[in-house]
Amino acid sequence: MGQNVDSTKISIIIPTLNEAANIKQAIATTQPSTNIEVIVVDAGSQDYTVAIADSLGIKVILSTPGRAVQMNAGAAAANGEILLFLHADTHLPLGFDDMIRTSLQQPRIVAGAFTLQIAAPLLALRLVEWGVKWRSHFLQIPYGDQAIFITKAIFQEMGGFPELPIMEDFELIRRLKRIGKIAILPTPVVTSARRWLKKGIFQTTLINQIVIIGYLFGVPPQRLRNWYRQIKIM
Repeated sequence: MGQNVDSTKISIIIPTLNEAANIKQAIATTQPSTNIEVIVVDAGSQDYTVAIADSLGIKVILSTPGRAVQMNAGAAAANGEILLFLHADTHLPLGFDDMIRTSLQQPRIVAGAFTLQIAAPLLALRLVEWGVKWRSHFLQIPYGDQAIFITKAIFQEMGGFPELPIMEDFELIRRLKRIGKIAILPTPVVTSARRWLKKGIFQTTLINQIVIIGYLFGVPPQRLRNWYRQIKIM
C-alpha cells in the first residue's frame, strides 16, 4: 500500500438493530488503537442502541434494514483507507489494528478476517470453532462474524457487499477469492454464543450449512431468507 503501517486509517463499521445489550462492549474493544474511526449504522433500533453510541461520541448514521445495505452505507461514509466490518456482538482482540495493517501489506492479500472464538464453555462450540477454522484456512471462506477487513479501494472495485437479504458476506468473499488471497489472522475475535444457544448448536449449524448449499445451487436469496426466518422461530 506504500504507506507506513501506523499511518493507515481504519474505519470500523458496526451494523446494528436493537443491540443495546452489546454495543457498548463492542465499541470498547476498538480501544486502545491507533488512527481509527467507528461508525454505527443503525436500521431503526427500538431500544437504546443509538443513545449508547451517541453517549460514547461515536458517529451514527441511519439506514434502511439489511446488513449488506447498512455495511455499504457505513463504507460510503467512512474516511479510512481500510474498512473493518464488525458485528455488534463480536469483540476485537488487543492490537487488531496493527494486525490488520500488516496483513494487508502482504503480497496478493486482498482482504482478511480473524479466527473465531465463541463465548461459551461448551465442547460442542469448540467443534464449531474447529469447523470454522478449517473452512477459513483451507477454503478461504470466512464469514461476517469473523470481522472481515478490506481496503476501501478494493471494496469499491468489487462494488461493495452485494445487497442480498442473506449470504452477502459469503458472496463478497467468493468474488474476492477470484482476484487474490484472503488472510486469516490466528488471533481470534470473540463472538456471542446467542445464535447457537437460542436454537441449539447442532440445529443452528445444520441450518447454516443447508442455506449455503441452497445458495450454491441457485435458490433465490429471498427464498432462503424467508426459510431461514421461519426455521429460527419454530
